Amino acid sequence: MAIKAIIIDDEERARNTLSSLLYEYCKDIEVVDKASNVPDGVISINKYKPDVVFLDIEMPEYNGFELLEFFNEINFEIIFVTAYSQYAIRAFEVSATDYLLKPVDIDALMKAVEKIKIKQNQTTIQKRLELLKESFSNEEIKKIALPMADGLLFIEVKDIILLEADGAYTTVFLKNGSKIVVSKKLKFFEDILTNRPQFFRPHRSHLININYMKKYVKGENEIIMDNQASVSLSRDLKQNFESLLKEYKLFI
Repeated sequence: MAIKAIIIDDEERARNTLSSLLYEYCKDIEVVDKASNVPDGVISINKYKPDVVFLDIEMPEYNGFELLEFFNEINFEIIFVTAYSQYAIRAFEVSATDYLLKPVDIDALMKAVEKIKIKQNQTTIQKRLELLKESFSNEEIKKIALPMADGLLFIEVKDIILLEADGAYTTVFLKNGSKIVVSKKLKFFEDILTNRPQFFRPHRSHLININYMKKYVKGENEIIMDNQASVSLSRDLKQNFESLLKEYKLFI
């Protein structure tokens, strides 16, 4: 089955060039429409229901990121195609499948399309997030799915020691000593772990599993984890933290 695609770019030459490259090198892609601006792109998306949108960022009136605000659910994949590299981090923050710089490199384009083909065997972006959140409302589900470049990596929730924010990325520290970097903000994990009382966010930079606490230095507002990581405890959250410890009879 062909992968339906829409190209949104204010430059006609860029639209035609990308369409030609897709036709020649990516036989699984069918370009069903092209648009020169965001409003027309929104109309086209609603009409053709594409699997993927190749989206420019710098456009008159509305930029590429603003297109997402026109939809309650993003049920298509996004590949940003732009001449400006400074938008790369933000592109992945909004769950873009890939980010291509102009002039488009053929190998990079083909790899981006391969990612779309892999994700077609999974569910859409929105559905993946919904399923991920649902899994944590059910105590029988023991694993968390980490979004990776080539799919999803499943790890045991009980094996997570802590999660550490690093801008648009989060590092997941596991019991076996390994670290996994995921292109999602810490808030993403806080939301899906909201029904797991063993996880507590003591500071804006960390989310910890209280089952792996080694030491609480009360006077210094510091928590030492089993992996020797030192985590600050915000003064504003100190009372909540100690109440949590008392609730689980971990603090007298």
